[in-house]
Amino acid sequence: MKILKFGGTSVGSVENLYKVKEILTSDTEEKIVVCSAMSGVTDQLVRLLENIKFGDTDAITRNLHRLESKHSDVIDVLIEDVEIRNGLKDGLSSMITDMFEISSQEYSEEVNSKIITYGETLLTYIFSGFLNATGVTNVLLDAKEFMHVDSTENPNIEKVCKRIHKVLDNNIDTTLYITQGFVCRDIDGQISHLKRGGSDYTATIIGAALNASEVQIWTDIDGLHNNDPRYVEHTQPISHLTYNEAAELAYFGAKILHPQTVSPVVDKGIPVLLKNTFDPEAQGTIISDKIHKKGLKAISAKDGITAIKIKSNRMLMAHGYLRRIFEVFDNFQTSIDMITTSEIAISLTIDNTSNLDKIIKELEGYAEITVEHDHSIICIVGESVINDKNSYKLFEILNYIPVRMVSYGGSNNNISILVDTKDKIPTLKFLNEKLFQVEAIAAV
Repeated sequence: MKILKFGGTSVGSVENLYKVKEILTSDTEEKIVVCSAMSGVTDQLVRLLENIKFGDTDAITRNLHRLESKHSDVIDVLIEDVEIRNGLKDGLSSMITDMFEISSQEYSEEVNSKIITYGETLLTYIFSGFLNATGVTNVLLDAKEFMHVDSTENPNIEKVCKRIHKVLDNNIDTTLYITQGFVCRDIDGQISHLKRGGSDYTATIIGAALNASEVQIWTDIDGLHNNDPRYVEHTQPISHLTYNEAAELAYFGAKILHPQTVSPVVDKGIPVLLKNTFDPEAQGTIISDKIHKKGLKAISAKDGITAIKIKSNRMLMAHGYLRRIFEVFDNFQTSIDMITTSEIAISLTIDNTSNLDKIIKELEGYAEITVEHDHSIICIVGESVINDKNSYKLFEILNYIPVRMVSYGGSNNNISILVDTKDKIPTLKFLNEKLFQVEAIAAV
């Protein structure tokens, strides 16, 4: 069995839904198809949640009517048969009514999760109906029945496995299943979600649970590129990545992948393919446990980074001092990305500032604290990249752009630098020229 995930752009228009249908019917292998919400819909739902927070009933009504209209228009164009079309619209209206009911409740995390996951529910309902109406037999599965992950950080694959097998055993008259990404249930059985971009993660969790032959992530770009094509010209797709390389790039900002995407399939050796919905014949990127090439592979950038300098008037390496610092961040469940030390100071970075004031208050009890916002981590990734003979070239950046921190040697596969976000794009362009353009010219 294959698991195929299609992102918001891939299912974002009638034309694109036809492209997805062509991909699904190109072979007869059993498939589970994981779909995101249509592009722009999750943003609409975020705005709806703001309306709920403030009890703005007029805005709630406008938002929900707009949401219904958007999906109703898609049904009108997709479905020729009037009876089927009206039936789908009745189902759509019923779901919008349910959303009205939820929106009338007082805002809570439960209301948040129920609303924010509706985009995937609406899209898969329409897409499954469209496929059946055009002769592509499929079964629509409710991900809430089997995506009982307990913890988003460490999903309970065995629990998902038992539940999804039970669901599939009750629906054996097809080889094609459609389901929602993003949505899940937590350890208490409450509706939750896998955070923005989490449909990738859904696909690999399902892939691991079913021991799939492969997981395919279909987007609007032909694989993961060696730099960010939104900011840098002449980037190139990477044909092969290891799980470690892909995980580093995803965590440090590669938008094509959810940061936790590869983790569920690593132990089972299930390959993850990154493919282009609009150019299905393009090779894309294969992520697996096989090392095809060592050394420099790609650059990614992670924004929203806050740097914290902790300066003490005592020896930093005094017994227990570092432990006290790390305990503060641990107590407030705040992860650290980069860290450097000197004799009396430690600098580190975080990307979650929700508890920053509390952290600073505790640290100020025994150190002088300096906080700098609006930074970006630029990450250079590749198997054994620190041994690559060309990696020294990245340090030429010091001649042109102020670098706040450097992390080298903590991982064989990752060299990271911290810069002010206003310097991010010049840094990406400079590194692309120094690390990849010369190599490309030599290859020609």
